[in-house]
Amino acid sequence: MDAEVMENRKRGLRYMCALSLLLVSVCPLSCTGSWMWLGVTSTGALEKLDCTNLPLSHRQRELCRKKPFLLPSIQDGARLAIRECQNQFRHERWNCSTTNEVSVFGHELTSGTKETAFIYAVMAAGLVHTVTRSCSQGNMTECGCDPRLQGSSVPAEGWHWGGCSDHIQYGTWFSRKFIDNAVKNMSTSRGGYTLLAMNQHNTEAGRQAIDRTMATDCRCHGVSGSCAVKTCWRTMAPFERVGLYLKDRYEHSVQVSDRSKRKTRRKEQRRPQVDKHQLIFFNKSPNYCLEDQRRGVAGTRGRRCNRTSAGPDGCNLLCCGRGYNTHVVRHVQRCECKFVWCCYVRCRRCESMNDMHTCK
Repeated sequence: MDAEVMENRKRGLRYMCALSLLLVSVCPLSCTGSWMWLGVTSTGALEKLDCTNLPLSHRQRELCRKKPFLLPSIQDGARLAIRECQNQFRHERWNCSTTNEVSVFGHELTSGTKETAFIYAVMAAGLVHTVTRSCSQGNMTECGCDPRLQGSSVPAEGWHWGGCSDHIQYGTWFSRKFIDNAVKNMSTSRGGYTLLAMNQHNTEAGRQAIDRTMATDCRCHGVSGSCAVKTCWRTMAPFERVGLYLKDRYEHSVQVSDRSKRKTRRKEQRRPQVDKHQLIFFNKSPNYCLEDQRRGVAGTRGRRCNRTSAGPDGCNLLCCGRGYNTHVVRHVQRCECKFVWCCYVRCRRCESMNDMHTCK
């Protein structure tokens, strides 16, 4: 009997080891880290896990268990935000690179720089955007179109509210509930900010970006296409426009004092309270020119640059004055395609030689 018990225990241990290996393969570091990890993992891997095993805080797991139907929107929001971050910074020295770690952005997530500010803002905005879009598309019973504007009109301008206005209030509420921590006294006008308060300020600025980029769309009604009456509704902007807005906020971000540091300059103490739409940061950004494994900086060596550009993608700026290498690249593509009766397309094979420049 004792031998049978021991064998059952061994089988149980083997099963637990196999399960642990599965979790590590789809969710590294035992699923500790940031919800942003959902944006870089595959849907197939996500389906093997439930809310308990995801890289979420205790409060986020509870919310996930109560509203599991929102998990696809959470993942889509993380993906949308990471993709837009990389799109906005594709020509910059820091190109919003991600890592294989659960933190996704590595050191940038806690460095307190302008890049940290942008990451938190765009991630919060991405979550609002996908949850709100899911509401408008009728994918959830908890929310739908924004009911507040239905039935009201603007007689002087000859139009009335109708259609399906995007219900960003629900998306904004969920983003706050899922991301933010309930912390009082987040900031003071004289005492500075904590890192947590800085991140929460920037996530709220990201959510406000959705509201500030919304547009009013209208449809005409009338005989023979006339526009005697118009029905209008509020709609979210494409997320690329939200990304452009946040990139402008990034470029005009405001440095604030870190309350966790003992010594604070009097000049910094007298700085007024910043606007809620501005991005804030503590520390100046590194130049991102050279690789720094300790900080997770990849450097710009080997990055492709534009020799004729005077912008951030130009070889002079992107390569930090180190110079660049020129390679001749052979490009083959189909060209001069013609339809042949009947029924196929005949194309020529065209070759071109192009210069490609990469940073030294």
